Amino acid sequence: MTTAFGSLAFAQTMAPAPAKTAESSKGKILVDAKGMTLYTFAKDSAGKSACNGPCAANWPILAASADAKASGDWTVVTRDDGSKMWAYKGKPLYTFKQDMAAGDVKGDGFLNGAWHVAKP
Repeated sequence: MTTAFGSLAFAQTMAPAPAKTAESSKGKILVDAKGMTLYTFAKDSAGKSACNGPCAANWPILAASADAKASGDWTVVTRDDGSKMWAYKGKPLYTFKQDMAAGDVKGDGFLNGAWHVAKP
């Protein structure tokens, strides 16, 4: 009984992943809780976002709460403005404001190929 209880307690303390996978016209991709496509930016360096100001207005971040904790492939990046965002395998994640519905991938290849759908 204590083993089952211990497992249950452990399961309750694990935070859910900040994104999930979905099938798209680009194959399996990462999406946010609303099913919107997530993207990576080639100009970012590991654990550092290069998308600020007007860039961030067009490419909203996958925001992380102030107390979010890294887990597995998921890490938290502190942005230049002090806000926090999620990264997958070191790559900060964004949505694209021109994607209007779940499954849209309008940002893939944008800015001469600098933006890519995020793949699991």
